[in-house]
Amino acid sequence: MKKFTAILLLTTFLFSTTELHQLLKLPVVFEHFAEHRKENNSISFLQFLDMHYMHGSPRDKDYREDMKLPFKTADNCTATISPVLVPQLFQPLVPPLAFSTKTKLHAFDQSFNHSTYLSSIWQPPKS
Repeated sequence: MKKFTAILLLTTFLFSTTELHQLLKLPVVFEHFAEHRKENNSISFLQFLDMHYMHGSPRDKDYREDMKLPFKTADNCTATISPVLVPQLFQPLVPPLAFSTKTKLHAFDQSFNHSTYLSSIWQPPKS
């Protein structure tokens, strides 16, 4: 049961976060190949793949059908990091702090560190 659950979760993850779901469009390839085969009986499957995948996407008479083939368009999958928006359900008890524009905030001040301080970590220990 654990193996089945692991395979199910991995498959769900891969289909939702990668372009693996494009493989579900494979029947469309064979249907479109059959249409081309009706027009030109001498075309091979490799010539069909070469025509549709190796030369870009020329706007020909069956352009709309060509774009239904797998891996011709990039769907909006969640492989990239998506921001998560959490609604604010309550008001904060403490009001935000207001800073004066006259006061300068310094995140780093050179006067606290000597120039030799940072380079001393690369020196051998001294006794």
